[in-house]
Amino acid sequence: METPIATDTLPVEATAEEHPDFRTFGLFTFLLSESLMFGALFAVYLSYRGGAAEWPPAETEVELLLPALNTVLLVSSSFVINLGNKAVKNNDIPGLRKWFGITALMGTIFLGGQVYEYMNLGYGLSTNVFSNCFYMMTGFHGLHVLLGVCLILGVVWRSQRDGHYSSHKHTGVEMAEIYWHFVDIIWIILFALIYILTLF
Repeated sequence: METPIATDTLPVEATAEEHPDFRTFGLFTFLLSESLMFGALFAVYLSYRGGAAEWPPAETEVELLLPALNTVLLVSSSFVINLGNKAVKNNDIPGLRKWFGITALMGTIFLGGQVYEYMNLGYGLSTNVFSNCFYMMTGFHGLHVLLGVCLILGVVWRSQRDGHYSSHKHTGVEMAEIYWHFVDIIWIILFALIYILTLF
């Protein structure tokens, strides 16, 4: 008769195979669903733009300088957050906190710039179809930026626990970085559709 093997004595590799980590798969599934929602918004926007005699309407001029600066800031933050991921892979937890903290600050400044833009545009959500699309798309993206900042700060907070993150244990760090890159990519598309295309 064979003696049963206690599960708590199995190697880490064996338990990982029996109970795979689906967190990253879940994140990509979530991002796919969010991509579909943004894709629908982009399609509606392009549909309205293609059928309009004037786009954007005269009473809804688009400011380019501030959004361009915001774009540079947000894209730059993708490189900054990657430094945090590299730090944790070298067991540099203070470096992780530093780079993720800077990324969260950059995201917060981006949101502040967006709020400032909203307050100085001179038109509201219901002014016309363009303004409705503008606020819907940028506001929905801003909500994702806010969520990303919260995730990043969550990583910083959890890194205070000894051994919570290390060179062999950093899934949460990588997931936060993946989400942040997604937010950046969506903004680049938004910036091209709403701001750059209005120049042509």
